[in-house]
Amino acid sequence: MKRIFEEAMLGNIKMKNRLIRSATWEGMADREGHINDSLQQVYEELARGGVGAIVTGFTSVAGDDRYFGGMVRLADDDVVPEHKRLVDNAHRYHCPVIVQLALGEYNGRYRDMRINDLTQEDIQHIRELFAAAARRACKAGYDGVQIHAAHGFFLSRFISPDCNQRSDEYGGSAENRGRLVAEITEQIKKECPHLHVTMKINCSDFVPDGLTPSDSLLICQQCVAAGLDSVEVSGAGTSVPRIKAGVNEAYFKPFALMLAEALTVPVILVGGHRSVENMEAVLNEGGIAFLSLSRPLIREPDLPNRWQNGDTAPAKCISCNGCYRTQAHCCVFRRP
Repeated sequence: MKRIFEEAMLGNIKMKNRLIRSATWEGMADREGHINDSLQQVYEELARGGVGAIVTGFTSVAGDDRYFGGMVRLADDDVVPEHKRLVDNAHRYHCPVIVQLALGEYNGRYRDMRINDLTQEDIQHIRELFAAAARRACKAGYDGVQIHAAHGFFLSRFISPDCNQRSDEYGGSAENRGRLVAEITEQIKKECPHLHVTMKINCSDFVPDGLTPSDSLLICQQCVAAGLDSVEVSGAGTSVPRIKAGVNEAYFKPFALMLAEALTVPVILVGGHRSVENMEAVLNEGGIAFLSLSRPLIREPDLPNRWQNGDTAPAKCISCNGCYRTQAHCCVFRRP
């Protein structure tokens, strides 16, 4: 029987519990993507709060990615020392850190450039952007990287038939649309063999002609064959409001259970976790190995410690999504 508060292995990463801080947007970096002291404190507080591992917020692999302001970057060697500081601070609390590698827009363009317009040279360049960022992650001491292929960002658009109508080997079938993510995975594992490589992917785009569960399953299998070490299941339309403990938690669970049966690597489930009782039931219903949280840790960074110390009342997060209307995504109910 799986328990939340037991040691477990996420691939080659030893974790003190089965709780992961899912990547959460902070928007606190400067234009060059530097991690300031305030953001360093956010991560140290999370590590001190008892979570088993941290996935960092959206970290762009490109220096000219301007999809939105405040994004952290790993696109230049100059930022490696501040990433190393983040990792070292977390490791003091025996908390592994996985950096989320992402791309919002390519070549300084997003809305005016369709996936169909990319040349073979563009695709090769994108692969190298992710591989170079992974090499910097190794230098910074990260325990792993997460390829962000969810939530409508660049790779999510690339694997979605709603956005990708290419007629070459990178378009058409789910396998072709997943080829770039698989190639990125393979290149990172080749260059950084000891780095844990995970991927965040939508179970579905929940739009007509978008990514379907069967597409997502096939792409996950394709990436595992390329060397992927784990998968975090999410979906379009994240951050469902009005989550009630024991009522509508774990809203991506059905696909995650199916995926866990089909894959040979750990599956991580994010989305609507609020109570220890329901979370342990999810862990023991099937093959889901780890659970990740975002909004509950915005309100209570020390939530894992609270639960482990015996106060197992549900998370205080009421899923109002008010944090998204604040600077740096802070809980509107949490006093400084």
